Amino acid sequence: MPSLNKIRPSLRRLRVALTVFFALDGFVFAGWVVRIPAIKRQVGASAGELGMALLGVSAGAVLTMVVTGWLCTRFGSHAVTVACGVLLSLSIALPPLTHSALALGLVLLVFGAAYGGMNVSINSAAVELVTALRRPVMPTFHAAFSLGGLLGAGLGALVAPYLTPTRHLLVLTAVGLATTAVSGAVMLRSRIAAVPGDESTAPAPRTGRAPLIVALFGLIALCTAYGEGALADWGALHIEQDLHTGPGAAAAGYAAFSLAMTAGRLSGTRLLERTGQTTALALGGLTAAAGMLVASLAPLTWLVIAGFAVTGLGLANIFPIAVARAGALAGPGGVATASTFGYSGMLLGPPAIGFLADQVGLPTALTTVALLAALAAAVAYAVRGTARQSAHGVPGAPRGIAQGGRTAGCGSGPRRP
Repeated sequence: MPSLNKIRPSLRRLRVALTVFFALDGFVFAGWVVRIPAIKRQVGASAGELGMALLGVSAGAVLTMVVTGWLCTRFGSHAVTVACGVLLSLSIALPPLTHSALALGLVLLVFGAAYGGMNVSINSAAVELVTALRRPVMPTFHAAFSLGGLLGAGLGALVAPYLTPTRHLLVLTAVGLATTAVSGAVMLRSRIAAVPGDESTAPAPRTGRAPLIVALFGLIALCTAYGEGALADWGALHIEQDLHTGPGAAAAGYAAFSLAMTAGRLSGTRLLERTGQTTALALGGLTAAAGMLVASLAPLTWLVIAGFAVTGLGLANIFPIAVARAGALAGPGGVATASTFGYSGMLLGPPAIGFLADQVGLPTALTTVALLAALAAAVAYAVRGTARQSAHGVPGAPRGIAQGGRTAGCGSGPRRP
């Protein structure tokens, strides 16, 4: 049995490689988002046609997520992460090669499938690593995703005046393939083995209620993602339209939300070590609810921007914790379920806010973000104690001790209960 001193360097290398994959996921997706207007002009799509084409990303992601959970159980989350990294890097180059809304929608199905698969596989790998490290470091991985997104968006804004979408996204393909080759080699060589006397790698209790509890953690993820999607699409408009400000103040509101969320995730591990998962979930939900009520209803621009920042801090760690808890209960399948719920919430948020805004006004519609954040806090408290935790809130391993990104005992096929 390997000693702790021999295992730790390997786990540190694996943590760095996995962090890079999280950052790459955010970087590539943000690079695509900033080129959507240019590609819309290229394919000559109307707003409605573009909306239908963009559903390809969502449909591909949702359809792939559940399948990816099975693939991670069958082949190991490390191998699936590397495969999705290659597919994501290649598929990002396809949208600017299309010349119709239909063709764009079809290639976005492929891109969405790669993006959805990547999200499940990297979170599954992260759940295994969190267990082995015996530290609640899941928020730091999601902070890397946020930082990658900020970098991708910033780089896209800088190069947009000088590079066509085709050249820009081909650069992202090259960066993605090179990154996958280097970090993927580390992941494929990595092994997560048991440490003598480490009780945290014992299997978590499995009961007939596990699917229901996993669904409840998925509901928590949905409530968080609903807020993220709603603020991304409607936050800036609320500041500019309802408070009669300029585009600079509107952009500052969403920037405050994004930066606060990134800062919250960077400090998430320390928060979890001090409070535990249930307290962090409940506190985050209540903080987000309070911040969003201010952001929705305050009459002063600086108060609204401050409310967005508080909302970002509150929402920052809810999704990572919910996914980790679902993975601790049901392995990659649990991660897939929670991720699918969460992604559905991100899709539901913008149109739901738009419909409600037509009926009751945008400020009132945005209070639904606060309502769902409070619901997430209530659900988190209701399911407290359902996943075994150490003193620092690290979940027990869901299916034994993982080796090389695959769970011990899986053999060559899906693990039987």
